[in-house]
Amino acid sequence: MKKPHIHASHPAVIKRLKKANGHLNSTIEMLVDGRTCLDVAQQLQAVENAIHQAKKVLIQDHLDHCLEDLLGSVDKEQKDSLDEFKEITRYL
Repeated sequence: MKKPHIHASHPAVIKRLKKANGHLNSTIEMLVDGRTCLDVAQQLQAVENAIHQAKKVLIQDHLDHCLEDLLGSVDKEQKDSLDEFKEITRYL
């Protein structure tokens, strides 16, 4: 059996995804109720933002932990390059 792959950030990712799910359900209700397109678009933006943030936290956590575990110990120059790589991915 495969060992569960759980990181400390997963509860925060789950919280963000549940928030996105709530926004999505609200969006569906808004469409059913005939709310304005502006209202629906704003709610869809909230869904998109929540999912984007969840993805960002998950990827950053992966880079911070899994990549270092895979590479093992590295020299100072490699560590500096790895740190720079991690930093630049924050702008994705």
